[in-house]
Amino acid sequence: MASPCTIEIVKSTVPFLEEHGNQITKIFYQNMFAEHPELLDIFNETNQKLGRQQSALASTVLAAAKHLDKLEALLPEVTQIAHKHRALQIHPEHYPIVGKHILGAIKEVLGDAANDDIIDAWAEAYGDIAGVFIHVEKGMYDAAMWDGFASFKVVAKEITGADVAAFTVVPVDANQAIDLSKLTLTAGQYVTVKTDPEDTAHLALRHYSLCSNSTDKGIQFAVRRDNRNGHEGVVSNHMHDQVEVGDTILLSAPAGDFMLEPKLVNQTEIPLVLISAGVGVTPMLAMLEAQVKANPERPIIWAYACQNADHHAFADRTDALLAQAEQVQKHFFYFEDGTLLDENWLKGLPMPADVYVCGSMAFMDSMIDGLIALDHGIDSVHYEPFGPKMSLKTA
Repeated sequence: MASPCTIEIVKSTVPFLEEHGNQITKIFYQNMFAEHPELLDIFNETNQKLGRQQSALASTVLAAAKHLDKLEALLPEVTQIAHKHRALQIHPEHYPIVGKHILGAIKEVLGDAANDDIIDAWAEAYGDIAGVFIHVEKGMYDAAMWDGFASFKVVAKEITGADVAAFTVVPVDANQAIDLSKLTLTAGQYVTVKTDPEDTAHLALRHYSLCSNSTDKGIQFAVRRDNRNGHEGVVSNHMHDQVEVGDTILLSAPAGDFMLEPKLVNQTEIPLVLISAGVGVTPMLAMLEAQVKANPERPIIWAYACQNADHHAFADRTDALLAQAEQVQKHFFYFEDGTLLDENWLKGLPMPADVYVCGSMAFMDSMIDGLIALDHGIDSVHYEPFGPKMSLKTA
């Protein structure tokens, strides 16, 4: 644990971090990639361009500074990030690189005020913070279903809605000895796909949610084509246009802590509320499958929003699963028809409720703000955005 003097100095920099955190992280990434361009193979280029990764890191650094004397308070956030790190294959040897450039960015932005005491204190603090991540991630690497990235063959590809491709894959790498019958998938988790798209100079890694926790047919996940707002999704378009049945792709083992609350699955008093938009339906579908299999008596409220009926992903599969539940409310919202999934609709939710939300960053901001404003406890609201989670949180 950091010394009392270090804790005092680091905490004294909190106002500075609150004001200049994004500037620090922007410089951090610029300098790190300039010296280590190979790391561009790991980081999401879209999140970099949109500033999401910078905001997420700034929030993480700020939270660590505020809680340096009780880092255990950050364990939920550390666990969320550590899952991403394990999925991306970030290892202990990467942490000194990050530390060097975090300190360099702090010094660059702080300027003349960055005396030796401040830099030394932050160096000690970073060592403690990195140690926590490395310890948590070691447990995740030890528990992973397979090591590194393994080869899988695509055995099925189905377009659902207008722009979502559902993939089913089976292992082909004999050296990994992956036995599908022995894999235990958790609804809400994601796999990480490693690709080498033609139109980029770097490898590209992306997380995609499981749409089923069954391995009877293989591992199933879904990818939305991303051509919104002038943006061309490098990996999503590659998966849609270039990857077909019979092709081989690389996956790291499932990761993530977005899952049904185990203590509530088998009760029938507190309803399960599943709220999603667009391809955010993917992990919700897996959760719905897990819930009706474990306990079909539990009340379920299903809310799904998308552009229009043509974009409604997994419609038939959703209806089939909901038909297995004994108490169901179904709500569909099509933006083009003027039906909105917004705070007015949230007002009708029962309390208490076990609420799960997944969708775009903007959708997540709206839903989480609305639920908290309506006094749904933060412990009862679970979410998984398609982007850095810490960019949605305040330290």
